[in-house]
Amino acid sequence: MNQPAPSHGATPASVQAWMLLAMVLWGVNVSAVKALTASFETLPLAALRMGVACCALSAIVLWRRGGWPRLTARQLATMAGCALLMVYGNQILFAQGLLRSTATNGALIMALSPLVSALMAALVFGERFTPRRMVGVALGFAGVAAVVLSHPGAGLSSAGIGDLMLALSVVSFAVGGVGVQRLARQIDPLSISWVIYMIGTLMLVVHTVLGPSRLGTAQLFPGAWPWALVLFSGIAATAAGNLIWNRAISVIGVARTAVFLYWVPVFGVGFAALLLGEVLTWWHLFGFAAVMTGTWLGTRPVAASAP
Repeated sequence: MNQPAPSHGATPASVQAWMLLAMVLWGVNVSAVKALTASFETLPLAALRMGVACCALSAIVLWRRGGWPRLTARQLATMAGCALLMVYGNQILFAQGLLRSTATNGALIMALSPLVSALMAALVFGERFTPRRMVGVALGFAGVAAVVLSHPGAGLSSAGIGDLMLALSVVSFAVGGVGVQRLARQIDPLSISWVIYMIGTLMLVVHTVLGPSRLGTAQLFPGAWPWALVLFSGIAATAAGNLIWNRAISVIGVARTAVFLYWVPVFGVGFAALLLGEVLTWWHLFGFAAVMTGTWLGTRPVAASAP
């Protein structure tokens, strides 16, 4: 059975500094993907970004591990299911959602990720779902509803559908995380991430090649700047961000690592306003406060009962 390798030369303080950098990268990535939806169709964009990330991850993993991890048929099937949810489905919904919505809304809705993950843990693994967590879930979803319904003509408008797709991308990733949590008891997180991204990227590539997307030179090479954003998104935000994430889990644990997700909407909303010129409204501020408060309440550790 493969076990996570012990961490050497890394202190909690240094890991936390790297994690803050990863959150900056993920916050910028929301704006980068939003900008890329103007240059690429959704499927080719997802396939290109994940393909670049896989190349970077493969080079690092092969250098560190020396080869493909040994997996049982059941483990490989579980990883394929996780890849379907966490890479293939998640990336299509994420890109399609940002195409119809805004980077600001995307960052706020992504803040629900740890809250939805906590909800899944309660449903699947039987973790306690206390009244405090119920209040957290209600606040979090109320914040997202406020942002979604603040659109003029909200409902089944393009923006409303985009926000729904972004929310579904969060749910898809959280459901896949259930399988990852089971796998993490047997396989090291780096190998899990690598295999999941390899399988998920293959799914995206096959769908892109066989689907209706046009794959001519003009569609795949729209200019130097869009490709610079693709390289940033694939290498820095996805590959490097996930390596930092896995490293942090091995040093400070999952619970303390997940706390840093609270910074993603902070940086995401800030960069959306700075780089894309998106306008913030009072509804965004209310939604931000509700989502952050709800996430904090919903993901706080449950105190052990007194004997």
